[in-house]
Amino acid sequence: MDVERRPGRRGRVARGPAEDSGPVAGFARRLWELKRAAGDPSYDRMRDEYGALASKSALSAAARGERLPSWETSWEFVRVLAVGVLGGDEDEVRHAWRGEWERARDALTAGAVPEPAPGPEPERSRRTAFVLAGAVALVLVAALVFVFAVPFGSEPAAPAGDASEFVADVTVPDGSEVAAGSVFVKTWEFRNAGTVGWVGRYLVRAGSFGNPGECATPERVSVPQTAPGEHVRVSVEVRAPDRPGHCQVYWKMADEQGHILLPNTRAVFFSVRVI
Repeated sequence: MDVERRPGRRGRVARGPAEDSGPVAGFARRLWELKRAAGDPSYDRMRDEYGALASKSALSAAARGERLPSWETSWEFVRVLAVGVLGGDEDEVRHAWRGEWERARDALTAGAVPEPAPGPEPERSRRTAFVLAGAVALVLVAALVFVFAVPFGSEPAAPAGDASEFVADVTVPDGSEVAAGSVFVKTWEFRNAGTVGWVGRYLVRAGSFGNPGECATPERVSVPQTAPGEHVRVSVEVRAPDRPGHCQVYWKMADEQGHILLPNTRAVFFSVRVI
């Protein structure tokens, strides 16, 4: 599991599996990014509140990247977040993620090396292996104690009375067809539904999926200053992948330091078919 440092936090914060460390880690990375895009709910919440039909341990293991989860567990992870929280079309989400899962499975199968059949092992070798395994276990325990002993801070709380309401897709409605390699501008309209003025805010890219490749966008776009009750339009320039497929990109509101605001509010997104 990679780690990163975030402004306002002490210690280390989980950054998800490294995508370049294999097909299983790559798939887990996408699950982790989806979870972040959906507000990073706990696994208990995914199961008990959102209705994932999988255990907490199975959901957690799926995003760690130690082994490829079953499609059934993967779908429950994706269904409650991409469909239930982020509002994606269930058929499109299932099709896109099933393809991701099958590519990881096929790559894993293709790269598998058969293990030699175990032979008789001398007693001394067994004792040596036992001692080495114990030493490794002690090192791992010490490492975990070190990591989890580091005090974690928390993201700054959103101001009381802060609220956002999605109004409309002004341009490029979800499901629109765009030409491969083309550039388009996606615009949303929001209303400041709270009692706090929006100053120095951004929409930050919080996750994506698609096949093949992803739509290229800036990492963040500015939200114009907006008083309570006012409407505002926010636009982002997007470059479509060079090959036909589908892409969907999620965005969350953040402050100037990159702290996510309104974490329990559904992410806004755009979803296009690339032709």
